[in-house]
Amino acid sequence: MTVNWKYFSLEQVNSKEGPHWKLWEQSDDYPSRGRNAFHAAEAARCQGEEVFNAFHYALLKARHEDKKDIADPAILIEVAEGVGLKMDRFCKDLTDLRLLEKLAADHTFAVETLGIFGTPTLVFPGQQVVFLKVSPPPSPEESVTVFEDVRCLAMDRQQIKEIKRP
Repeated sequence: MTVNWKYFSLEQVNSKEGPHWKLWEQSDDYPSRGRNAFHAAEAARCQGEEVFNAFHYALLKARHEDKKDIADPAILIEVAEGVGLKMDRFCKDLTDLRLLEKLAADHTFAVETLGIFGTPTLVFPGQQVVFLKVSPPPSPEESVTVFEDVRCLAMDRQQIKEIKRP
């Protein structure tokens, strides 16, 4: 199964600025928690899907395992160097604000077409959407089985709309 990563901004969803405010339209000096990371990921994608995936996984690891601040441009450079990106091109692409159009398009589609409200959300064929919270994360040995269980629930049990545990 192929994972096609799409962008969704919790910062946009949770903004108190009103519905006309858009994260991707803010100036470069706006103190965003996530925009730099979105921009950096798209700059990595300019070098190909394989290197984008490597960058994306390394970025997730930096944020969730190593507890690094991925809003910090120095951390984004460190991650990019760590996965072997061509740094001249990466830094040049980081100045291209048109790359933020992908964030705008993905986020808008997620909210307006799919009704997505949070992360992580998985979208399966036929636009079967599942918001998922997992704690603690499954072990590497269990992760494929857990994913398959969620996929089956989304695809084969569409009448189930919500499951919550206290």
